[in-house]
Amino acid sequence: MAHLTLIRHGISEWNKLGLWTGWKDPRLSSEGYQEAKNAAKHLQADNIKEIFTADLKRTIQTAEIIKNELKLDSIKIIISPALRERNYGDLAGKNKWEVKKEFGDEQFAKWRRGWNEPIPNGESLSDVYNRVVPFYKKEVQPKLKEGSNILIVASGNSLRALVKFLENISDTEISQLEIGTGEVIVYNLDKNLLITKKEILAVNPDKGKV
Repeated sequence: MAHLTLIRHGISEWNKLGLWTGWKDPRLSSEGYQEAKNAAKHLQADNIKEIFTADLKRTIQTAEIIKNELKLDSIKIIISPALRERNYGDLAGKNKWEVKKEFGDEQFAKWRRGWNEPIPNGESLSDVYNRVVPFYKKEVQPKLKEGSNILIVASGNSLRALVKFLENISDTEISQLEIGTGEVIVYNLDKNLLITKKEILAVNPDKGKV
C-alpha cells in the first residue's frame, strides 16, 4: 500500500486580492506561509519519499516550507511545468468578482469551474488534465507501485484535474469540486493503485471564496 498526498499551495498575495492568477507568479502571503505550516502538521515525515511541485513561486514555497517543517533534508523537490495552474489567458490579473459582474453568473461559472470552457488565450480544465495526467502516469504512478509515498504540491486546477482522474469524476460533476488553499488530501492506494481510503485534512472553511 502507498499513500498519495495532494496539497494546494497556501494563499498567495494575488489570491488575497481576488485576482485570477494562472501562470502569473506571485509569492505566498504571510497567511499562505501559515497555511503551509499548518498543512505540514497533518503529515508524517516517514510517510513521504518524494515531493513534486510546479514551477511557480507559490507552489515551490509551499513545498519548501513543508519539507523544512518535516525535516526532510534528504528529499529533493522535483519541479515540473506540467503541474502548473491553469493558464487564465486574458483573465489573468483581473479581479474575479468584477469579471463576474461584467459577464454574468453563468459565464463566470463556466470559466471558473467548467470542464471544457476555453478562456481567451488560455486553457480549459480539460487542457490542464491533458498535461497533468500524462505526467502523473509517467513520473508518479511507477513510484507509487513500488510502494513509495508521494507528496504533490500544486494549484487548485491542476489538483482538480488530477482528482478527476483519480476518482473518475464526470465532466459535469467536476464543476462541484473545490480545493481550498492549504488543504490536504490523502489517498491510501492498493497495489493496483485503486483508492482504499480518502481523507481531507486542514480543511479550509473559505474554499471557493478566493
